[in-house]
Amino acid sequence: MRYAQLVMGPAGSGKSTYCANIQQHAADANRVIDVVNLDPAAEHFDYQPLVDIRELIHVDDTMEDEELHFGPNGGLVFCIEYLIENQEWLKDQLCGGDDDDDVDGEPDDDYIIFDMPGQIELYTHLTAGKELVKLLQSWNFNVCSVFLIDSQFMIDGAKFLSGTMAALSVMANIELPHVNVLTKMDLLSKAARTQLEKYIEPDPHSLLGEVTNDTAWGHKHRKLSEAIGSLIEDFSLVRFIPLNLKDEISISDLLMTIDNILQYGEDADTKTKDFEQPDPDKDDDIDYYS
Repeated sequence: MRYAQLVMGPAGSGKSTYCANIQQHAADANRVIDVVNLDPAAEHFDYQPLVDIRELIHVDDTMEDEELHFGPNGGLVFCIEYLIENQEWLKDQLCGGDDDDDVDGEPDDDYIIFDMPGQIELYTHLTAGKELVKLLQSWNFNVCSVFLIDSQFMIDGAKFLSGTMAALSVMANIELPHVNVLTKMDLLSKAARTQLEKYIEPDPHSLLGEVTNDTAWGHKHRKLSEAIGSLIEDFSLVRFIPLNLKDEISISDLLMTIDNILQYGEDADTKTKDFEQPDPDKDDDIDYYS
């Protein structure tokens, strides 16, 4: 069995930084976690990718092509759709062109993080993200979606509502075991850190009170906002895990949570030790005081 994290989130949410830090944290613990770059517009990241979509297609190719002539957003979507159409290239890169089993006939234990582009449409309503998931599952991957959102974006009621609904849309569209992560916790001000409990265990009614009371729009759509808040609270649909990349314990706790969701290591062989059978002819009476 192989394992995969599909790392998604808006542009600037810290996806590539997350991938690099998780990979380094695993290496420090003598674990191998590879990273695949599926962002065709990426310019710089702090990891060496196992696979890089830019070797297949770059967003500049779609923008400079005389027939396509896409803009940046349309180009990103086209690149992912092009990757799905050329899935054999990705399979050869990930599986080496071989079957899903290794040379000994035992399942591989590859653990790969897929660094996705920051094009939110790919995950909220377009089919490309879901099609990629189906491909990975057909290649014997257990897949978990990890949705990152900047904690600085969640410091008031309106932003909380927007970020939560984006996370909920991704959960509904991708249909995978899902983890929501608040990134850049180390960048929060002291005042914002005192509101940490609001982000981790949000009280939608309290936070939405800011939306409904402060603006004319809020007053007009008060019932809608309260209905959304009740939906989030009553069904416990969205919860966030804080991530401080300067804190090794924070990284370890998050990785452990994701590993449990992926059932990583549960199919490993149990190590046993053979004990010698007692000799019936040997005298069992032992003088412990001699």
